[in-house]
Amino acid sequence: MTERFLAVERVTRRFAGLVAVDGVSFSMDRGDILSLIGPNGAGKTTLFNLITGQLKPSEGTIVFRNERIDQFPPYARAQRGMGRTFQIAKPLTGMTTRENVMVGAFMRHRAHADAFAHASAVLAEVGLTARAEVPAAELTLSERRRLEVARALALEPDLILLDEVMAGLNATEVTQVIELIHRLNARGMTFLVIEHNLKVVRAFSRRVIVLHHGAKIAEGSAADVLSDPQVVTAYLGKKHLAGHA
Repeated sequence: MTERFLAVERVTRRFAGLVAVDGVSFSMDRGDILSLIGPNGAGKTTLFNLITGQLKPSEGTIVFRNERIDQFPPYARAQRGMGRTFQIAKPLTGMTTRENVMVGAFMRHRAHADAFAHASAVLAEVGLTARAEVPAAELTLSERRRLEVARALALEPDLILLDEVMAGLNATEVTQVIELIHRLNARGMTFLVIEHNLKVVRAFSRRVIVLHHGAKIAEGSAADVLSDPQVVTAYLGKKHLAGHA
């Protein structure tokens, strides 16, 4: 049977009279890198929360690795190979950097020594080995962003959803994150990424989806989508269309 790696089918989420996500459908194959873009308030993080289980759809279905998961709690989706970061990094500040990663590592490595070793390997992957014993509360913004990625990697996921993981980073730090994503992707990991920096989207995304007012308005290659007049209008307004004609 052909694997349906991730299939989001006509997913809608309502909050009273507000439709935050409006009938969104898309699919991903194993090994994809897909960017989800759109103006503030477009429904991107809400869609992430629907995929990872913080919210349940009002309508529609979500299939992951041939299994319908839209009614599963977050921990069940993590067990099946799904990890994520959050837009606002919230490490467990009373723990060290390594201990934060070990929390996730314990899901697949029950022995303390095994979880310790796995967390150490993940910290090396994201460049935080030297900060392993530092309290998470003392990390810089860049280090907290990398810790978010490390906590997701500790789950040994097949799919990682990155929610603005490069926000607030300088150009060098952004390059380092892109290189990390490419390195992990080359080993078979799949990425769904929310990103506002369109230069970054052009640099590493193979495919882009655009949300506006909760609905999908475009999907395709980065070059095609980012030159679409409807997308330009959604981001910048009609007065900018002349420069993209």
